[in-house]
Amino acid sequence: MAEKKTVKNKRYFDFSLLFITMFIIAFGLVMVYSASSYDAALSFDGDSTYYLRRQIYSVIAGCALMAVTMFFPYKLYKKFYWVGILFSAFMILLIIPLGYEANDAKRWIRFGSLSIQPAEICKPAAIIFVSTLLAKMSPKVREKWKGFWFPMVPVGILCLMVLIITKNLSSAIIIGGIGLLIVWIGAKKNIWPPIATLAMLLFALSIVMFLKFGKVPDGLGFRLERVLAWLDPEKYYEGKGYQILQSLYGIGSGGIFGKHLGKSMQKMGFLSEAKNDMIFSVICEELGLVGGFSVIAMYVLLLWKIRDVSLYCKDYFGNLLITGIFAHIAIQVVMNIAVATNIMPNTGVSLPFISYGGSSLMILMAEMGIVFNIGRYAKFAEEEPDDEEETPEAD
Repeated sequence: MAEKKTVKNKRYFDFSLLFITMFIIAFGLVMVYSASSYDAALSFDGDSTYYLRRQIYSVIAGCALMAVTMFFPYKLYKKFYWVGILFSAFMILLIIPLGYEANDAKRWIRFGSLSIQPAEICKPAAIIFVSTLLAKMSPKVREKWKGFWFPMVPVGILCLMVLIITKNLSSAIIIGGIGLLIVWIGAKKNIWPPIATLAMLLFALSIVMFLKFGKVPDGLGFRLERVLAWLDPEKYYEGKGYQILQSLYGIGSGGIFGKHLGKSMQKMGFLSEAKNDMIFSVICEELGLVGGFSVIAMYVLLLWKIRDVSLYCKDYFGNLLITGIFAHIAIQVVMNIAVATNIMPNTGVSLPFISYGGSSLMILMAEMGIVFNIGRYAKFAEEEPDDEEETPEAD
C-alpha cells in the first residue's frame, strides 16, 4: 500500500476572523474606559485609567494564551480531558478556604495582585471534556442514552459546585448550556438533549407563572426576587428592579445616534456594574441604537466566521470543540443583551470581549486560539483524511 502523502496547510490563516476578534477587543477597551472612568476617578484618587490599565494587562495576557493555544496541537486535549475538569473542580473547592468576596459575591481567588474566577476555567474544561467523550464513542453509542448522560453527569456536578459554592447561577447555566449544545449538535439523533431542554424550560416557566399569578411567599432568595423585579421592575424600584430600570433609561435616552462617546449619565453612579454586566446599556446610551445594533452585528459576524471554520473542518473532534466555543460566546452574548433590555431576569453575565474582567477575557481569547488552530488545517482536511478520526458524514 502506497504511503499517504502528508499535506500541511502552513499558509492558510483566517486573518478576517483575527481582525474581527481584535476589533471587538479594541472596541471593548474603549467602552471599558468610557464606562469606568468616572468610578475609577472617585475610587482611586483621580486615576480614571485604573480599570482600563488592568483590562489592557488582561488583553496582553490573553494574546499570550491565544498564541499558545493557536499552535498547541488541539488533538492532544483528548489525552488530558479529565485533567481540565478535575482542575476546575479543585479550583472551585479552593474558593471555600481562599476565596474573597467582591460585589456581595464570593467567586474569586486572589494570588497577590492577580485574581481568578474559577467558574471561567470550567467553561473550556467542559468544552474539552464533552467533546472528547463524544469523539471516543462510536456513532451508535453516541445516539443512545449513554451519549447524553455520560458526558452531562460530570458537567452537571460541576454546575452544581459552581452554583452551591460560588452562588453563581449564570455561570452554571452557561456551563450546562455549552455541554447540552455540544451533545445536541454532535449527536443529532439523540433524543435526550431536546427532552432535557424542554424539561428545564417548563420548570423555569412554572416558577415564573407561580410568582406572577400565585401568592408570593415571604423571605424569597435573591434569585427569585430578581424574577419578580423582571416581571414588574417599577414595583421593585428600590430593590432588585433599580438596576433594570436604570439600564432601560440608559438605552432609551441614547435614542438613535446616542449622546456621543463618554457622555453617559447612567455610569455616574446610577447604573451599578456599568463596566461589567451592564456595559451594553452604556454603549446604547452613548452610541445609540445604531451602536447597539452594530455591536450585535459584530458578534453575528464573529460567530459566522467561527461557523465557517467548522464547515471546512472534517475532524469530528475539532468540530465539537468549535461547537462548544461557538455556544460559549453565543450564550453569553444573548444572556447579557437580554438582561440589559429586560428580556430575561438579571443573571450577572459579562459581554464577551467587551465587559471588564480579566478571567473571562483571557479564557475567551484562549478559546479563539483553539479555533485558529483548527482553522489552520481545515482547508486541507479533505486532502489529508485522518483514518483515526470520525467525520460528520460518518454519523
